[in-house]
Amino acid sequence: MTDAADRRRPRVLLLYYTYTGQSVKVLEAAGEVFRDRGFEAVKAQIEFTDPRYAERFSRFPMRRVWPDMLSVLPAQTRRATGQIRIPDAVHDGDYDLICIGSPTWWSTASMPIRSFLKSNEARKLLAGKPFAVFVVCRRFWRENLTAVRKLGEKQGGRYVDEIHFTYPGDQLRSMLSLTSYLGTGEYRDRYLGVRIPTTNVQPEQLDQTRKFASALAVRLFGGQPARSRDETPQAREN
Repeated sequence: MTDAADRRRPRVLLLYYTYTGQSVKVLEAAGEVFRDRGFEAVKAQIEFTDPRYAERFSRFPMRRVWPDMLSVLPAQTRRATGQIRIPDAVHDGDYDLICIGSPTWWSTASMPIRSFLKSNEARKLLAGKPFAVFVVCRRFWRENLTAVRKLGEKQGGRYVDEIHFTYPGDQLRSMLSLTSYLGTGEYRDRYLGVRIPTTNVQPEQLDQTRKFASALAVRLFGGQPARSRDETPQAREN
């Protein structure tokens, strides 16, 4: 492929922060679809370097689950920012679409994502460009989405769509499941004597992500919707 042809390929930035790996898991599923279409899909992970919190979030599982989780609650309540490291890929030329993977911390966008979206680098990246939001959370996805959308639009970005996923279980059991996972790094059947569901993003949600990415690519760049991986020609005819 010539350099000129390569430049004509849509470039998609998969921008995210992750602690448990759920945001990147979702964006990687979307990236598969973009790359299958011949797009250039570039991953860019924001690092949380703030000295007040970085040590707690540098290890997984958490050493002390509740104290570590609660340590960021006051800052999250204030919608505060913190120190981050922005990957070189953010500065690496123009992108035709920015996909933002945003985990939920205490009912809103995480401090690392908020810190990036309030930065000068975000303004340079997003100005005049379409962006989509991929929210993963235990429950409160809407507050997260609203925060990311408003911040992205304030920096000159053009919001085009979102997809969000919540974890299995009701309010109590989903919290117990996530707490158990954060403290052990393992999926368990019970926590504090209570039967709990599996937490985190599920395989069927990754399938939904692929369909979403395919539809988004068609809407923004044209072409035909991608065929489902398990879809046969016979199935499409029936």
